[in-house]
Amino acid sequence: MTLAHTYRESEKRVSQTQTADWGPLSGLPGNPMIWILILGELAVFGALLLGFSVARVLDPATFAASQIHLHRLLGGLNTLVLVTSGFLVAAAIWRRREGHDARLLLALGMLLGAVFLAIKGVEYGQLFAAGFDIETNTFFQLYFLITGFHAVHIVLGLTIFGIVSFADSIENLETGAAFWHMLDMVWVMIYPIIYLVH
Repeated sequence: MTLAHTYRESEKRVSQTQTADWGPLSGLPGNPMIWILILGELAVFGALLLGFSVARVLDPATFAASQIHLHRLLGGLNTLVLVTSGFLVAAAIWRRREGHDARLLLALGMLLGAVFLAIKGVEYGQLFAAGFDIETNTFFQLYFLITGFHAVHIVLGLTIFGIVSFADSIENLETGAAFWHMLDMVWVMIYPIIYLVH
């Protein structure tokens, strides 16, 4: 039995078990429940970034003085790492849809997710060594809250991919990928708002 045949049989079973009508969510890749979670997560991250932006308007001097201590290069490198990880995950989905094994591409995407966390750990370590923490001021309170919340979600995303690599189906892979791409998109908003905008 070939992998392509196994894939087709798996897809047939998935389509037979998906009887619920999810309305507009039915046409999206992955399990429709993940899209409800994603919408909720986007609302939370949006509220946090809006709060950060409002706080910056209310106290521009503190935010400007604090922002210069962030490592823009590491933040930019993390952006490149996470976007590349998202590309590898998208390539894994394409390969899986073609009936091929996608685990290597998924593993590389996961590896870059771990690299993202390692770089973030280095960045946190530098800030802590310089005496900055969540109690320093409002800027660092929000910085650690937002980036830490995002990092926790990266860990969750890696966990989902770990499960997906054993519970192999296109729906599972697309579900994990949808969550991962949400994290990509959120970081692409976090980086300029927190690191670059004055």
